[in-house]
Amino acid sequence: MIKKLNARNIDAKECFYGHKACGGCGESLALRLALKVLGEEAYLSLPAGCMAAVSFIYPNMAFKNNAVITPFASTAAVATGIAAGLEALGKEAPLSVGFAGDGGTADIGIQSLSGAIDRGEKFIYICTDNEAYMNTGIQKSGLTPFGAATTTTPAGKAIHGCVTEKKNMFEIAAAHGITYAATASIGYPEDFLNKVQKAKECDGPAYIHIYTPCPTGWGHGSKITVDLAKEVVDTGLWFLAEYEDGEFRLNRKPGDFKPVADHLKRQARFRHLSDEEISQIEVMRDRKWEKMLKNWG
Repeated sequence: MIKKLNARNIDAKECFYGHKACGGCGESLALRLALKVLGEEAYLSLPAGCMAAVSFIYPNMAFKNNAVITPFASTAAVATGIAAGLEALGKEAPLSVGFAGDGGTADIGIQSLSGAIDRGEKFIYICTDNEAYMNTGIQKSGLTPFGAATTTTPAGKAIHGCVTEKKNMFEIAAAHGITYAATASIGYPEDFLNKVQKAKECDGPAYIHIYTPCPTGWGHGSKITVDLAKEVVDTGLWFLAEYEDGEFRLNRKPGDFKPVADHLKRQARFRHLSDEEISQIEVMRDRKWEKMLKNWG
């Protein structure tokens, strides 16, 4: 039986520290928490996103683990290559983990991720989703939500922020028949810790998609990062779920959703939205939840 993790019993060792991330960075918190579960023997692969930029600044290295920057498109391919190498070297319990942002996962890296899952090799892939290409100037990614202002989907006269909905990477990963997949949020850290633990123990590919607010790209105070990450689940705009043994399962079902408008208006990227557009977002949310409750229970 897998031991349940919480703030009292997680490892006190730090495997990710001294980095140069922005104050209140959600991605850096996700990495820090994940590595407390994965341990310092895990081998890490990261594309040239935010976490690579803030962690490998010569002569400093923010990781205690062995870690490598990969080509942007090939995080999963490199991670499975490392896994094969560790096995060939006879390493006991070899553990290879890829960390990539939303652009490096849902857009540029999706082909190598799809191939790696399809091969059935044991590795873990964690997508840290801050809903845009933050490292290169806050451009829209395939995971940018409807209405969000980015530098390539500005809130102007021609368009009013992003006009598309988030790509559903969780269900795309599950559609491969993956061994284990889950969604998480840094607003619910205990849930995330235990999903990483489950991914570590499973015999095959595992995918975790974690929601990680970005103060710089979203225009919110660094002190409310975790609060926003909790609130987005409570408003129903993000969900906590797992895919295991071929079945989907919701981990949290908010009885009554918290007001969407209050949550969105705390972020500068949504402050241009009209009441009508916020109502449109609520309709999209309700449509998604109707399907999940009907099909996942």
